[in-house]
Amino acid sequence: MPAGTLPARPLAGRVAVVTGAARGIGRAAAVALAEAGADVAGIDIAGPVSAILDFPPATPEDLAETGRLVTTAGGRWREHVADQRDIGALRSTAAGVEQDWGGVDIVFANAGIQAFKPLLEMADEDWHDQIDVNLTGTANVLRAFAPLLVRRGGGRIIVTSSTQGQHGTRCGAAYSASKWGIIGLMKSAALELGPHGITVNAVIPGLVDTALTRHEDRYAQAVTEGGRTPSGDAVEDERTAVELLRAKTPLGVPWLQPSDVAPLVVFLASDQARMVSGTSFAVTGGDSAHVTA
Repeated sequence: MPAGTLPARPLAGRVAVVTGAARGIGRAAAVALAEAGADVAGIDIAGPVSAILDFPPATPEDLAETGRLVTTAGGRWREHVADQRDIGALRSTAAGVEQDWGGVDIVFANAGIQAFKPLLEMADEDWHDQIDVNLTGTANVLRAFAPLLVRRGGGRIIVTSSTQGQHGTRCGAAYSASKWGIIGLMKSAALELGPHGITVNAVIPGLVDTALTRHEDRYAQAVTEGGRTPSGDAVEDERTAVELLRAKTPLGVPWLQPSDVAPLVVFLASDQARMVSGTSFAVTGGDSAHVTA
């Protein structure tokens, strides 16, 4: 096998945990991990998260569909409905996975939400819900599952940040702050967990074709960033957002597919990445070229 080439099933025999598994990047990553040989425990709230969101929540049916796709790909599947703001629920889930499957090798802490509100108009929940779900929730996942990786003798932790965790975002201070915080969390965890043989890295997706991005608030934000005025009509604002995002992104796409991000998760979970830790990897269609360093 040529140097740098992944084996056909590089994760055979390993156990992966994926949060936000019901749809989007979480689902695509869960399926890709299963195709690479891993068994997958999928965690999702699979229900309403916050009143600040203007897009529909994931459902139990969405989570079950991820499970069907994982088993079709050849992996075992465990389904867990839990809110990652509840560390007790995560610890209970971790204990169940360890008891039934013997341990955990890979953690993909991916779940998150996004909403937009100017600082001068923010209600408390506009700030707290995004920080609590995205940043505190991701930290809870690490706190609940990292001990299992330590007992396993090593493993991989991958977290999901965002390009908006690398630059400011108009009307998106809470989301940007949460995703910047995740990068700091990742780097600190890499320092602490490295002696246990655990790597910790961040995936930086650009705009991805998920429920998180395909709604009026996100279209309006993109239109505003492009120097135009949103119409308030979702169809018209989507059309304008597509035009502006295509012009802004070097590879000419308004958003990526979740399956564009999943191979990076598999790589970071594999032995090929055993010396990679404490850093971030972007899948953005080239939009990373707008970020300094």
